[in-house]
Amino acid sequence: MNNMRSSIYKAENNLIHRHSRVIAITSGKGGVGKTNITVNLAMALSSAGFKVVIFDADLGLSNAEVLLGLNPRHTVYDFLYYDVPLEQVLTDAPNNVKIISGGCGLLELANLSSEAIKHLQRSLTGFDLDADFVLVDTGAGINKSVLAFLAAAQDVLVVVTPEPTSITDAYGLIKVLYRYKVHREINLLINKAVNEQEADSTFRKLQLTAQRFLPELNLQYIGWLPNDDTVVKAVKDQRPFVLYYPDSKPSNAVKAVADRLAGTKENLHKKSGGISSFFGRLTRLFS
Repeated sequence: MNNMRSSIYKAENNLIHRHSRVIAITSGKGGVGKTNITVNLAMALSSAGFKVVIFDADLGLSNAEVLLGLNPRHTVYDFLYYDVPLEQVLTDAPNNVKIISGGCGLLELANLSSEAIKHLQRSLTGFDLDADFVLVDTGAGINKSVLAFLAAAQDVLVVVTPEPTSITDAYGLIKVLYRYKVHREINLLINKAVNEQEADSTFRKLQLTAQRFLPELNLQYIGWLPNDDTVVKAVKDQRPFVLYYPDSKPSNAVKAVADRLAGTKENLHKKSGGISSFFGRLTRLFS
């Protein structure tokens, strides 16, 4: 079944133009597994025949490279302040995925100025990553930088766990996106659920609240991941669990989410605006 799915994706992949579909992956609070999901979703999409780039937009606190066991030579900081070409910032990750590191422990990146964002956009004018998907791993919570990345992306995926604090914070983030008319459709992924029933219950809580107070919002249940020891082991080993435990329940769950996000080539055409378009929107939001 997996081989058949991969073959279909690869065939479709040959028919689409190389314009990136930008998906921002976020959460209301930290510690819900957002970055781990981003990394493994990238691996699953790549295994299905798509070209994928991870943009670690948790600027100043980048963790994606740590989960992959990488030590990038260059980061966004070098691009912004030392004129290192973006092509040199792209770092090879496992499974033919590439990553743009946001840099670690850098206050300047955590508080990126509008001028820096504009420089980034100008440099990207006319340049598009050779990728079908760009997965933007944002910081957690609600601040100007996070909201700007979410608003600029074509799709938003919110990661939430069954914990009450995670549900409350996720709803707070969704409410802000709704009130500022950033997105009217948001994908929800339930992580660290004991079973499918708990995941469904968590989604229904958010859905019922949204239906009552955010009537024009469309919440899409994109899937769930179980609380599983293989995830903990993979994190400790700095390895994507999709690659090292491919038959585990979390791996199969991530592959199912990748299936739903990928959709058909027609959906990819419709939603593909490219990375330069993404940063163009970022520029306007930071102005």
